[in-house]
Amino acid sequence: MTFSEIIELRGHIIDSYALPQIMDEVMDRGGEFVIQDIQVGRRKNEPSYARIQISAPSRELLELLLNRAQRIGALPEEVEQVNLVPVPADGVFPEGFYSTTNLETAVRLAGHWVRVEWPEMDCGIAVDPSAGRAWTVALSDVKAGEQLVVGHEGVRVTPLERPRTQPQVFAFMGSSVSSEKPKVLLIHEIAERLREIRTRGGNVILVGGPVLVHTGTRDHVASLIRERYVNVLFAGNGLATHDIEMAMFGTSLGVSLSQGVPQEGGHEHHLRAINRVRRAGSIRAAVEQGLLANGIMHACVEANATYILAGSIRDDGPLPDVITDTLEAQRRMRAEVHRGVDLVLVLSSMLHGIATGNLLSAGVTTVCVDINPAVVTKLADRGSFQAIGLVMDVEGFVRELCADLQIA
Repeated sequence: MTFSEIIELRGHIIDSYALPQIMDEVMDRGGEFVIQDIQVGRRKNEPSYARIQISAPSRELLELLLNRAQRIGALPEEVEQVNLVPVPADGVFPEGFYSTTNLETAVRLAGHWVRVEWPEMDCGIAVDPSAGRAWTVALSDVKAGEQLVVGHEGVRVTPLERPRTQPQVFAFMGSSVSSEKPKVLLIHEIAERLREIRTRGGNVILVGGPVLVHTGTRDHVASLIRERYVNVLFAGNGLATHDIEMAMFGTSLGVSLSQGVPQEGGHEHHLRAINRVRRAGSIRAAVEQGLLANGIMHACVEANATYILAGSIRDDGPLPDVITDTLEAQRRMRAEVHRGVDLVLVLSSMLHGIATGNLLSAGVTTVCVDINPAVVTKLADRGSFQAIGLVMDVEGFVRELCADLQIA
């Protein structure tokens, strides 16, 4: 016995690879397909259409194939109303809940498509039918009684399309991770994007690791913040601590960055820096009291940039501004993303970079720079396929970026 259903694809289904992806899914999982109708747009702005019959030897396999096709952007021939089930308890999704992607998504309510706010991977979709509103909600934040989407009926996903106005270097750089790519061209395009975002008052998030201090990049990063090219900093206790250590003692992890050698008793400097800030009460208070006179955190305070420092089990101290509750840190980061973000720079920070990537919609351009190709690849492998990977020393990247922007 064979089970079959008909699906439809609309839009730029060829250059977004939606059509070949569905074909591969069906063939790889043991199903069959027949393209009953296809109409290909003849111009760049013309959409295409395909009507496909998918068949499988079991109802279970057919449901799986339909689910996979739906996540790529297909819809059944007859669209049904979205299925809603009340949340049974705080922090618990109902069985069979729809698990989101980071692509643009809509749900079918009362005969209309309602856009899901804040697309984010690995969440559920909460719906308020009376208000005609839908939004993503994290497992840890869902509340008992909220209406949550179950199954894939009445859910529409819009796949990413090939950029038609974006500079071609962005499309090329996003094709694969390699150290053999035109870095100067990409850095120039990023600088142009930063100029445009600053002019219109947009938002740029920089996700940074302690390497920004160890490699002598802190002054350049501070300049990006002071000049309002970066509005938000996501980091951990490490970056802030070593930045402040450098400001107070001229060392990072006890190593003098001017001389390149460890200082006598330098291994204590990071803890002494933390202690001074804790005595002051906060990083902002340390700046106001004159204890912290330069560096990345000083620039954040002076430029009134938002900084969210997420803690970890290995932190010394930590600094008083560090959020030690990881779920609370995630909520703060998510709230900042929901305020709007135009570009994300992930600079030598694998864990915070992946955490940030998980919160972003697929439409947010994300540039990941690391000397280790595995770090750049890991971000894309975990679902942030919009990430543009650049394998190079982060100090060279930031220095060239600042030179293009003509800031010290």
